Amino acid sequence: MSSEITGVHAGSEGHGEHEETMTRKKIWNVFFILLGITSIEFLIALYLVPHHIWGITYGVANPVYIVLTLFKAFYIVAYFMHLKFEKMGLILAIVVPILFIIGLILVLTNESHHWIDLRG
Repeated sequence: MSSEITGVHAGSEGHGEHEETMTRKKIWNVFFILLGITSIEFLIALYLVPHHIWGITYGVANPVYIVLTLFKAFYIVAYFMHLKFEKMGLILAIVVPILFIIGLILVLTNESHHWIDLRG
């Protein structure tokens, strides 16, 4: 059996782009990266925060969780959803609207706090 998984080729239309494939080695590397990040999250949640080791509280742990989760989301989307192997136009068509939606949520959250402060 070949060590490469077929059918996941970038630039297979022959446009002269660099052709990349997902090999079993790359899949296992991404798996172990995701396993490591998840292990760090569990270590923080189940050991460091409850026992107050190194002064880590929920105020410190929550942003760390968010950053680690974003790293995991990047690896899942890039490799297992094959977005890393797509053309830049498709990537921008997906990422840019998501960034605008996140920005809109942040702005509306800030605005709602302003209106709540005016009422009280």
